[in-house]
Amino acid sequence: MANTREIVTKAVIGKGKKTFVTTDVVTPEIVPTTILGAWVINHNFSGSKNLDKVIITGSYDVNIWYSCMDDSKTEVVKKNIRYQEVVTVPKKSEKALSNEEVVIRSLKQPTCTRAEIVNGKIEFAVEKQLGIEIVGDTKVKISYDEEEDPWEDIEDDQVEVQIEEAEKQIDQEIKEEFLDE
Repeated sequence: MANTREIVTKAVIGKGKKTFVTTDVVTPEIVPTTILGAWVINHNFSGSKNLDKVIITGSYDVNIWYSCMDDSKTEVVKKNIRYQEVVTVPKKSEKALSNEEVVIRSLKQPTCTRAEIVNGKIEFAVEKQLGIEIVGDTKVKISYDEEEDPWEDIEDDQVEVQIEEAEKQIDQEIKEEFLDE
């Protein structure tokens, strides 16, 4: 006879990803001539839930390498960017019990997608993609059978007996006088 039970467990109850593009400006001490490279490092982030929204706070450092003085010298300008993103994550179920946690993953690390010189300043764009999961307590319904499965008989392992017999036969067939030749 089949019965059902409810098990309370943690499960992903909401999941989504979003790509964010932000633009910013940095003013170097020496007027740039050419952008030579731009990279983003030290990305840190965390998330929290506020009603039906997820708030992601984080920061990263942007380093832009540029030439100056008519391409005769190079410099690096650095800027720490702090950000806060607010997103609504679609839930798979509205029947979560409690204790919701937010898990944020960087699906695509922040990268500088554009950097250009405008009026002696450097304008740049950074793109990142974050995955957001909401994990919460939920109920799972399972069916079970009260009858126990029958016990299986365990047979002696015949392989061991066959190996022992083969070893005895080999010992009997060995001619010790062959070793003296």
